[in-house]
Amino acid sequence: MDTILNNAPIVLFFSSFIILIALAIIDFRHWILPNWLNLLLAITGFLFHLTSGFPFFEPYELFIGAAVGGGILYIIRFFGNRHYKQDTLGLGDVKLMAASGLWLGIEGIVTAMTIGAFAGLVHGVLVSLIRAAKEKTRPNLHRLMIPAGPGFCIGIAIMLIWQYWV
Repeated sequence: MDTILNNAPIVLFFSSFIILIALAIIDFRHWILPNWLNLLLAITGFLFHLTSGFPFFEPYELFIGAAVGGGILYIIRFFGNRHYKQDTLGLGDVKLMAASGLWLGIEGIVTAMTIGAFAGLVHGVLVSLIRAAKEKTRPNLHRLMIPAGPGFCIGIAIMLIWQYWV
Protein backbone atom coordinates (compact mmCIF):
# COMPACT_ATOMS: atom_id res chain seq x y z
CA MET A 1 0.00 0.00 0.00
CA ASP A 2 1.36 3.40 -1.00
CA THR A 3 1.71 6.01 1.67
CA ILE A 4 2.39 9.71 1.36
CA LEU A 5 6.05 9.05 2.24
CA ASN A 6 6.39 6.66 -0.69
CA ASN A 7 5.00 9.35 -2.98
CA ALA A 8 6.78 12.27 -1.33
CA PRO A 9 9.50 12.65 -3.99
CA ILE A 10 6.97 12.92 -6.83
CA VAL A 11 4.76 15.31 -4.83
CA LEU A 12 7.78 17.46 -4.03
CA PHE A 13 8.98 17.34 -7.64
CA PHE A 14 5.68 18.60 -9.02
CA SER A 15 5.28 21.14 -6.21
CA SER A 16 8.57 22.71 -7.33
CA PHE A 17 6.91 23.68 -10.62
CA ILE A 18 4.00 25.31 -8.80
CA ILE A 19 6.50 27.30 -6.72
CA LEU A 20 8.50 28.29 -9.82
CA ILE A 21 5.34 29.41 -11.64
CA ALA A 22 4.29 31.49 -8.62
CA LEU A 23 7.76 33.05 -8.37
CA ALA A 24 7.84 33.89 -12.08
CA ILE A 25 4.38 35.48 -12.06
CA ILE A 26 5.05 37.51 -8.91
CA ASP A 27 8.41 38.74 -10.21
CA PHE A 28 6.94 39.58 -13.60
CA ARG A 29 4.11 41.61 -12.05
CA HIS A 30 5.72 43.10 -8.93
CA TRP A 31 9.51 42.85 -9.42
CA ILE A 32 10.00 40.81 -6.25
CA LEU A 33 10.77 37.20 -5.42
CA PRO A 34 9.27 36.58 -1.97
CA ASN A 35 11.65 35.09 0.60
CA TRP A 36 9.06 32.58 1.77
CA LEU A 37 8.69 31.11 -1.72
CA ASN A 38 12.46 30.90 -2.17
CA LEU A 39 12.69 29.19 1.22
CA LEU A 40 9.88 26.82 0.27
CA LEU A 41 11.74 25.93 -2.94
CA ALA A 42 14.90 25.22 -0.92
CA ILE A 43 13.03 23.07 1.61
CA THR A 44 11.22 21.06 -1.07
CA GLY A 45 14.51 20.51 -2.88
CA PHE A 46 16.27 19.15 0.17
CA LEU A 47 13.24 17.05 1.18
CA PHE A 48 13.02 15.64 -2.36
CA HIS A 49 16.54 14.27 -2.06
CA LEU A 50 16.07 13.19 1.56
CA THR A 51 12.86 11.25 0.90
CA SER A 52 14.27 9.62 -2.22
CA GLY A 53 17.44 8.52 -0.40
CA PHE A 54 19.92 10.80 -2.23
CA PRO A 55 20.18 8.69 -5.42
CA PHE A 56 21.17 11.67 -7.58
CA PHE A 57 23.63 13.59 -5.42
CA GLU A 58 25.48 13.30 -2.17
CA PRO A 59 24.16 15.79 0.41
CA TYR A 60 27.34 17.88 0.30
CA GLU A 61 26.91 18.31 -3.48
CA LEU A 62 23.53 19.94 -2.91
CA PHE A 63 24.95 22.47 -0.49
CA ILE A 64 27.84 23.21 -2.83
CA GLY A 65 25.24 23.66 -5.61
CA ALA A 66 23.38 26.16 -3.43
CA ALA A 67 26.60 28.04 -2.66
CA VAL A 68 27.64 28.06 -6.33
CA GLY A 69 24.19 29.17 -7.56
CA GLY A 70 23.83 31.94 -5.02
CA GLY A 71 27.51 32.84 -5.09
CA ILE A 72 27.84 33.28 -8.84
CA LEU A 73 24.74 35.43 -9.01
CA TYR A 74 25.84 37.47 -5.98
CA ILE A 75 29.19 38.20 -7.65
CA ILE A 76 27.43 39.21 -10.89
CA ARG A 77 25.09 41.41 -8.84
CA PHE A 78 28.00 43.00 -6.95
CA PHE A 79 29.93 43.97 -10.06
CA GLY A 80 26.80 44.94 -12.00
CA ASN A 81 25.67 47.24 -9.20
CA ARG A 82 29.12 48.83 -9.00
CA HIS A 83 29.35 49.36 -12.74
CA TYR A 84 25.83 50.72 -13.27
CA LYS A 85 25.57 52.41 -9.84
CA GLN A 86 22.10 50.91 -9.31
CA ASP A 87 20.54 47.54 -8.57
CA THR A 88 21.05 45.24 -11.53
CA LEU A 89 19.81 42.05 -9.86
CA GLY A 90 17.82 41.77 -6.68
CA LEU A 91 18.79 39.60 -3.75
CA GLY A 92 15.67 37.56 -4.49
CA ASP A 93 17.35 36.37 -7.70
CA VAL A 94 20.42 35.37 -5.69
CA LYS A 95 18.25 33.46 -3.20
CA LEU A 96 16.31 31.80 -6.03
CA MET A 97 19.50 30.39 -7.53
CA ALA A 98 20.80 29.30 -4.12
CA ALA A 99 17.52 27.52 -3.36
CA SER A 100 17.58 25.88 -6.78
CA GLY A 101 21.12 24.66 -6.17
CA LEU A 102 19.63 22.38 -3.52
CA TRP A 103 17.56 20.81 -6.27
CA LEU A 104 20.08 20.72 -9.10
CA GLY A 105 23.58 20.40 -7.67
CA ILE A 106 26.62 22.16 -9.08
CA GLU A 107 26.46 21.41 -12.81
CA GLY A 108 22.67 21.63 -12.93
CA ILE A 109 22.51 25.06 -11.33
CA VAL A 110 25.17 26.49 -13.64
CA THR A 111 23.30 25.11 -16.66
CA ALA A 112 19.97 26.42 -15.30
CA MET A 113 21.54 29.85 -14.82
CA THR A 114 22.83 29.84 -18.40
CA ILE A 115 19.48 28.75 -19.85
CA GLY A 116 17.71 31.29 -17.63
CA ALA A 117 19.98 34.13 -18.74
CA PHE A 118 19.34 33.21 -22.37
CA ALA A 119 15.56 33.09 -21.75
CA GLY A 120 15.83 36.53 -20.14
CA LEU A 121 17.77 37.83 -23.13
CA VAL A 122 15.14 36.55 -25.56
CA HIS A 123 12.42 38.08 -23.38
CA GLY A 124 14.25 41.41 -23.28
CA VAL A 125 14.78 41.56 -27.03
CA LEU A 126 11.12 40.71 -27.68
CA VAL A 127 9.93 43.37 -25.22
CA SER A 128 12.23 45.93 -26.85
CA LEU A 129 11.03 45.07 -30.36
CA ILE A 130 7.36 45.18 -29.34
CA ARG A 131 7.80 48.54 -27.59
CA ALA A 132 9.64 49.96 -30.58
CA ALA A 133 6.90 48.78 -32.95
CA LYS A 134 4.17 50.32 -30.77
CA GLU A 135 6.02 53.61 -30.39
CA LYS A 136 7.32 53.56 -33.97
CA THR A 137 10.91 54.03 -32.79
CA ARG A 138 14.12 52.02 -32.90
CA PRO A 139 14.62 49.29 -30.28
CA ASN A 140 16.67 50.48 -27.31
CA LEU A 141 18.28 47.64 -25.38
CA HIS A 142 20.50 49.97 -23.33
CA ARG A 143 17.69 51.19 -21.10
CA LEU A 144 15.61 48.03 -21.06
CA MET A 145 14.69 46.66 -17.64
CA ILE A 146 13.07 43.26 -17.21
CA PRO A 147 12.75 41.03 -14.15
CA ALA A 148 15.38 38.28 -14.11
CA GLY A 149 13.33 35.79 -12.09
CA PRO A 150 11.02 34.51 -14.85
CA GLY A 151 13.97 33.64 -17.10
CA PHE A 152 15.77 31.90 -14.25
CA CYS A 153 12.56 30.00 -13.38
CA ILE A 154 12.42 28.74 -16.98
CA GLY A 155 16.03 27.57 -16.79
CA ILE A 156 15.43 25.85 -13.46
CA ALA A 157 12.27 24.12 -14.71
CA ILE A 158 14.07 22.86 -17.82
CA MET A 159 16.89 21.47 -15.72
CA LEU A 160 14.51 19.84 -13.24
CA ILE A 161 12.83 18.02 -16.11
CA TRP A 162 16.17 17.16 -17.72
CA GLN A 163 17.79 15.83 -14.54
CA TYR A 164 14.90 13.98 -12.96
CA TRP A 165 12.48 13.04 -15.70
CA VAL A 166 14.30 12.56 -18.99
